[in-house]
Amino acid sequence: MPLNIPNLLTWARIILIPLFVGVFYLPPHWLSPPEQNEVATLIFIAAAVTDWFDGWLARKLGQTSAFGAFLDPVADKLMVAAALVLLVKLGRADAIIAFIIIAREIAISALREWMAKVGAARSVAVSFIGKLKTAAQMISIPMLLHHGRLGELDLQRLGSVLLDVAAVLTLWSMAYYLWKAWPEIAIHGK
Repeated sequence: MPLNIPNLLTWARIILIPLFVGVFYLPPHWLSPPEQNEVATLIFIAAAVTDWFDGWLARKLGQTSAFGAFLDPVADKLMVAAALVLLVKLGRADAIIAFIIIAREIAISALREWMAKVGAARSVAVSFIGKLKTAAQMISIPMLLHHGRLGELDLQRLGSVLLDVAAVLTLWSMAYYLWKAWPEIAIHGK
């Protein structure tokens, strides 16, 4: 594993996950529920920013690596899954929507791994629809974590709508990746 700044940022994102979840298990005299929401929102946003920044930095500094390419999406999926499970537990996200998003992430990760083994990884490279899904997710989750208003905006309502949009895009992108992989599945699935 190359120790460089992009990989360290990715590891930091993974280390933030227990801290992020733990915020909601602190006694109320340490952090009130509104403070828990604010701290968790800030941690999630920091993780999302490091996700963008570590990839940019790796390319800029010429520090891309196979390990970094593996670890980065794992860190993303762990953080998103932790946030979704937490939001369901808090009653701020629908369990079926969270299940759809998490199940798709697992299924497509497995598909990508299998496609790499058969030498067809390019067929399931990240698509525009996948990027839209990620954007909807990464915007909705902090809104649901904040669980309040921002001026006239009801962030809980807007976050719920965006998470529903993310679920639709999740299914759409999964169908797209399966369609792209179908020739290899048909050949190697016999």
